[in-house]
Amino acid sequence: MASNGKKERVLVVLSLSGGNDFLNTVIPVNNSLYRDYRPTLGIQENQMLPVTKDLAFHPSMKEMKGIWDKGQMAMVLGVGYPHPSRSHFRSMDIWHTCEPDKIGEEGWLGRAIRDIDPKADNVLTAVNFGRGLPRAFVAPGVPVASVGQLETYGGLTGIAGEQERGQALEVFSRMYAPAIGTGPVMDYIWETGRSALKGADILKTAPSMYQSTVEYGAYPIAQQMKGIAQVHFAEFGTRVLYTTSPYNSFDTHANQAGDHARMWKQVSESIDDFYADLREHHRGEEVLLFLFSEFGRRARDNGGGTDHGTGGCCWIIGDKVKGGLYGEYPSLKQAELEDGGDLRHNVDFRSVYSTILDKWLGLDPKPIVGGSYEQLGFLKN
Repeated sequence: MASNGKKERVLVVLSLSGGNDFLNTVIPVNNSLYRDYRPTLGIQENQMLPVTKDLAFHPSMKEMKGIWDKGQMAMVLGVGYPHPSRSHFRSMDIWHTCEPDKIGEEGWLGRAIRDIDPKADNVLTAVNFGRGLPRAFVAPGVPVASVGQLETYGGLTGIAGEQERGQALEVFSRMYAPAIGTGPVMDYIWETGRSALKGADILKTAPSMYQSTVEYGAYPIAQQMKGIAQVHFAEFGTRVLYTTSPYNSFDTHANQAGDHARMWKQVSESIDDFYADLREHHRGEEVLLFLFSEFGRRARDNGGGTDHGTGGCCWIIGDKVKGGLYGEYPSLKQAELEDGGDLRHNVDFRSVYSTILDKWLGLDPKPIVGGSYEQLGFLKN
C-alpha cells in the first residue's frame, strides 16, 4: 500500500484478561434457559441494549452498541479451540501461540512481524502497552517495544550518548554471564537491549507530537488506548499495537455484577474515544481493532459470579469491517453444553487470525497459525 500513496494497514489488539463472561456480554434475549442459568446475575430485559431481535449487549456497552449500529463491528460468536483448557495461563498461551496440543515456542504476532519486517529494520514495527511482553509477540529476531507510559518510557534513557549506553549494556552482559553463559543467549540479550534503547528514544517523542480534542478517561485501558493513538499518529512505521486490560480484570468468580459492568464501561468508553481520535485525525480507514478473551465463563452462575468456561466471543472493529454476526450462538441446552456446563465453540480462533492476517495485513496465514483454516467474511475488499 505504501507504493500507491496509501497508509500501511495497522492492527490493534485489546486482550480482555481473565476470561470475559460471554453469556452476560452478548445476551440471548429470547432463550428461556438464560434465566434458568442466571438466577442471580441475569440482566433484566429492560436494561439490555438490543443489537438484533434475539441478542442484546450488557447495559454498560452503550458505546459499543453505537459502533455496532454504524455497521463497523463484527462479532464472532462461539469462538474457541478444540479440547479447551480452563486454565488462564494455558488458554492464553494457546491463543498467543496457536498451539492447542503442545507448548508453542513462538507467538503468532511475532511470526507476523517477522514476515512484515524480516530484517528487523524498524525496532518499532510492534509496540505493546503494558507490563512485560505478551507471548503473542515472542519470536527470535523480532524486536518489540513494551511501554508502560510514553512520557516515562525507556530504561537507561538518562545515560547520555550511544557509547555510554553501549558500555552500560556491556556491564549488564558481564553481570549475567556467570549465571547463563555467553554465546547466542547473551547476543540476544544485547540485541534486545540495544533495540529497546533505540525504540525508547523514538517513542518518547510521540506525546509532544500529539494534538487532539478527545479527552480519554483516567483509567488504565483509556490511557493505553491514548498511547496507541499517539504512537500511530507519530508515524513510526508501527504495524501492530497491543494492550491488555488490567491483569485478570475479567476473572469474575465473585462480585461479577459490579466488576463486569465497570470493566465493560471502561472498555466501551475507551474504544469510543480511540475511534473519535482516529476520526478527528482522518486515520480510521487504516486501523483494525481486535478484541478477545482467553475463554468464556460457565453457563450457570455461582451466586455471586461465574467460573471458568470455554466458548466465548471476539470482536473486530473498524471502518473496513463488514458489520454483523459470524459463527453461531452456542446452544444452551444442557445436553449440548461442553462437559455439562460450558458453551461449545463453533469457530476456531485461528480462522479469525487467518482472516486478519490474509485480508488485512496481506500475509500468508498458514505458517503463522499452523495450518489452513476457513476464513470469515468480516472484512471489506
